[in-house]
Amino acid sequence: MPEQADDQRDQDQQGDQDSTRRFGEYVAVRRHATYVAELSLDRPKAMNAVSSGMARSIAAACQALAADRDVRVVVLTSTHERAFCVGADLKERNSLTDAELVRQRPVARAAYTGVLELPMPTVAAVHGYALGGGFELALACDLIVADGTAVVGLPEVSVGVIPGGGGTQLLPRRVGAARAAELIFSARRVAAGEARELGLVDVLVDEGSDRTEALALAARIAGNSPVGLRAAKRALRLGHGLDLRAGLEIEDAAWRSVAFSGDRAEGVAAFNEKRHPQWPGE
Repeated sequence: MPEQADDQRDQDQQGDQDSTRRFGEYVAVRRHATYVAELSLDRPKAMNAVSSGMARSIAAACQALAADRDVRVVVLTSTHERAFCVGADLKERNSLTDAELVRQRPVARAAYTGVLELPMPTVAAVHGYALGGGFELALACDLIVADGTAVVGLPEVSVGVIPGGGGTQLLPRRVGAARAAELIFSARRVAAGEARELGLVDVLVDEGSDRTEALALAARIAGNSPVGLRAAKRALRLGHGLDLRAGLEIEDAAWRSVAFSGDRAEGVAAFNEKRHPQWPGE
């Protein structure tokens, strides 16, 4: 039995390896058997600082994932032991002329909007530093799982800019306008415990287990209807900030998009037949 277990682990690891696709040098997407895709930031020498090249790779990976109907949940992870992502590559930024910075802006934005606009649920697995653009990548996800080493923050005003990857809009949606203002204006870093108390992260786990717990959460989510998950995310995103009546119209439109789907028919049938549903995904 132990030998069989070892063989199975080897097969699983080989399967994971075979299902990995790289986007440029610094981004990898690994497909898991649970309908979960893992988008890994993999620029360890720079603690995943987002250069122009890395931004293009993140955007390209997100474009591919958005078009993949077999992916039900995406988990954003880091291969660096001490950091999720430390934000923009300031060494690169320091070398850019004003004209080059203007041309680089859409490239950077495409990375953050790529994560934000993924149509399926997304989970960030955060450990170590998640600062500036790094925290904005996490904020672009629907849920953030962090371990006890996590340190998050938006320190951009301390270097003469503002959060430009969605931070000024996403943070107040999580913690309210006044709390977001305090965090952005002070540029302070927030450790894991306080981050959980303030709602900057959603789930706090033991040190070193953020990726494992995020993938487990993603697998549980992925067991549900892919049509339902995408529609629920659409209703949540589009309805946020609207008045109640307008929000309910958004919800109704999302309901209508699933009410006559194959997933709805299968879900009801499986419930009545007391079995696990086999989602057609349509």
